[in-house]
Amino acid sequence: MSVNSAAAAAHITAALAPMEHGSVVSEVAERLLAYFTSGDIAAGTRLPAERQLAASLGVGRSAVREALAALEILGIVIVRPGSGTYLRDGVSELLPRTLSWGLMLGEPRTRELVELRSGLEVQAVQLAATRISDEALERMRADLDAMESGLDNLAVFVEADAAFHKEIASASGNQVLQELLQSIRSLLRIWVDRALTDEGHAAAALAEHRAIFKALESRDPALVTEAMVSHMGTASRRLLAGYDAASSSQ
Repeated sequence: MSVNSAAAAAHITAALAPMEHGSVVSEVAERLLAYFTSGDIAAGTRLPAERQLAASLGVGRSAVREALAALEILGIVIVRPGSGTYLRDGVSELLPRTLSWGLMLGEPRTRELVELRSGLEVQAVQLAATRISDEALERMRADLDAMESGLDNLAVFVEADAAFHKEIASASGNQVLQELLQSIRSLLRIWVDRALTDEGHAAAALAEHRAIFKALESRDPALVTEAMVSHMGTASRRLLAGYDAASSSQ
C-alpha cells in the first residue's frame, strides 16, 4: 500500500536540510539517493512535491526535477502520472553503494564513465558484427528512419539513438556487456539528452549511425570497429561539451 500522507511528506522535507549555495544537480541527486535508500522512509511512500523538496534543499525546482529524473532512470523512484512520485518497492542498500560513484559525481568520474562507455560500445559492435541477425538489422533500419524523422524533434531523435545502440548490445550476445552498457547509459542519460543541442549535431550523429549500420550489414569486424570508434569519438566530445556547459552554468 502506498504511503501518501501529509505527515510522510513533512517528515521527508524536514529531513532534507538546505544545501550549500551553488550545489549542482548531481549533488541534489546524491542527497536524495542517500536519504531514499537509508531505510528511514518506507517503500511506496509518496514523495513531497518538487517545490517542497526544492525549498527544503534550498535549490531551484529545475535541479530537483532533473535529479528525480535521474533517480527514476536508476529505478529508485517511480512517477505515476496524475498521482505523484513514489519511492519504489525493493530499493536495496546495494544499489547506492555500487552506482552512486557514477551518479554524475563531477568531472573526473563523468569523463571516466564516458571513456568506459566508448570502449564497451566498440567491443559490443565487434561482437555484433559476426552475430547480428537480419531481424535485428531491420529493427536498426527502423531506428535510423526514426532518427531521420526526429531531426527537428531532438527528444524523438535521442530515443531512437538509444534504441539503435541497445540493438547492437543485444546482438553482441554478451549479457554482461549488455547490462554494463545499460547501467552506464542510465548514469550518463541526463548528459546524453543534452549532447544534441541542434539539428546540425543530430544530422552529424545520424550520418555516423548510418556508417555503423552499413558496416554491420557487411558483417566486417574491421569496418564496424572503425565506424564505432569514429562515432564514439565525436559522441563523447558532444556529451562532455554538454556536461561542461551545464557545469559552468551552475
